[in-house]
Amino acid sequence: MSVLDGALQVSRALPLPGALARSWFVVGRNITAFRRAWLLLVSGVAEPVFYLFSIGIGLGALVRTVTTDAGSEVPYAVFVAPALLAVAAMNGAIADSTYNVFFKLKHARLYDAILATPAGPRDIAVGEITWSLLRGSLYSALFLVVAVVAGVVQSWWAVLALPGAVLIGLAFGAVGMFATTYMKTWQHFEYINLVIQPMFLFSATFFPLSTYPGPVQWLVQITPLYQGVALERALMLGDVEWSLLGHAAYLVAMGLVGVVGTSRRIERLLLT
Repeated sequence: MSVLDGALQVSRALPLPGALARSWFVVGRNITAFRRAWLLLVSGVAEPVFYLFSIGIGLGALVRTVTTDAGSEVPYAVFVAPALLAVAAMNGAIADSTYNVFFKLKHARLYDAILATPAGPRDIAVGEITWSLLRGSLYSALFLVVAVVAGVVQSWWAVLALPGAVLIGLAFGAVGMFATTYMKTWQHFEYINLVIQPMFLFSATFFPLSTYPGPVQWLVQITPLYQGVALERALMLGDVEWSLLGHAAYLVAMGLVGVVGTSRRIERLLLT
């Protein structure tokens, strides 16, 4: 049975709305495309793993311990690992919802061919966002396994870190694809890098929020990656409190805005 046949069975078996059911054909197509390139698919987890061992463990030999914003004193590698898990989810979602979507939309004209099937523009949008979310979740799952083996996971609350990574993937995948629909050339992706790189470095990824100056703290706290970092760090360190629901709500709201915006843009681009 092919992957597309499996997607068809899923769409028939689950009580999904029509658009959501048809979007699984897009997911199935992407799975088929990567079936013989699975090494390329999972290679994206290498970057956060390298950061974990080079900075988290290497620099950790000098820094030793860090006092978190919750007041806990933990080894530096333990402090950095949850942030890199959030980065893995972000990178996986962004990689697929930006460069890959742009190529399919502007060069391969893949979506024009999909319109010849029962799937519509909104099915394409939901399917591609779902696929980017799955890719980000895969990176996060692999990274979490490495973190457990490396001994930098200290709480059983970490079992919820993967669902947290799904929210991060949803937020960045949806907004990333929404932004991609406005791109005209490959050079325009420098704007995305201009946003992603500072977030990666300054979202309390490598240092506690309290080390930043007051105005900078406020700026960091409104960034989407900080929401993911704070959520994952609290779960993996066991500092669980009700404020985590605020971080989760931020990511869900960002994802919903991205899904709605992408659906409308894809429909306008493909049908006009």
